[in-house]
Amino acid sequence: MTSNPRNNGLEVLDGGQLRLLRTIDGLILRWAEKWDAPEYRFPFLMRCDDLDALDYYDNFPHLGLTATRLDPERLGAVLAGASRPVDRIPTEAMEPTGFALPSAACYPLYVHLAHSTLPAEGEMRTTVGTCFRNEERYQGLQRLLGFSMREIVCVGPEERAKDHLLRAKDVVRDLCAELGLDVRLEVATDPFFDKHSGKATMQRLFPVKEEFVVNGLAIGSVNYHRNFFGERFAIRTGEATAHTSCLAFGLERWVHVLTERFGGTDAATRALEGLS
Repeated sequence: MTSNPRNNGLEVLDGGQLRLLRTIDGLILRWAEKWDAPEYRFPFLMRCDDLDALDYYDNFPHLGLTATRLDPERLGAVLAGASRPVDRIPTEAMEPTGFALPSAACYPLYVHLAHSTLPAEGEMRTTVGTCFRNEERYQGLQRLLGFSMREIVCVGPEERAKDHLLRAKDVVRDLCAELGLDVRLEVATDPFFDKHSGKATMQRLFPVKEEFVVNGLAIGSVNYHRNFFGERFAIRTGEATAHTSCLAFGLERWVHVLTERFGGTDAATRALEGLS
């Protein structure tokens, strides 16, 4: 499919691409089932104060998007003399908003677990969400304004959270090898953590974020948040503050990479379905 430059990050998946996306997601769901990670689906919106509790607006102001109500009277007034159709709704027609469009699928999961005490061994969860990022540029399925993110999340003691990532990295490497994808694991940064703090030293010993990169494109990541979300949302496992980690996939990016690798969506879907 040829990208339309007017889409500005809003691409359409055709039938073949959609089948491939669902096949990829189904494969990850099988991992989640094997790892005892039940599936949850969270609302598309988040409260602004929940994101602010994560320092989100300090660390990711460039990505932030909100959902706001339009005031009918003010909207009518500003549009009265405007040429139609309008391509921008002026801010004076908008109400202040308390809702945001999240940029990662796992944030609502931690909000959902706020002030809870899980078993001492912790729990696994999986979720898929439509995530939104206000990027400087967009490029087909490689970089979208709104995209699908599937995550498998561990909320538990430190060692279990770390073990989840080690297992996840092995599984993804094996998958890429079976599919003939030349994947590299690259260390990225996580601005939730102060780069000048002791946590930065810890990150060099056990990276906070590592990305699976194919042909220069990050198609997924493993993320270790330590006890950051546990502290901010008072999540405990037994008597201790919970540590969290997650395996995340950008599903449309997988569609792009696999379509290139196999020369089409049908061939890519058959390759996935033929995996042992």
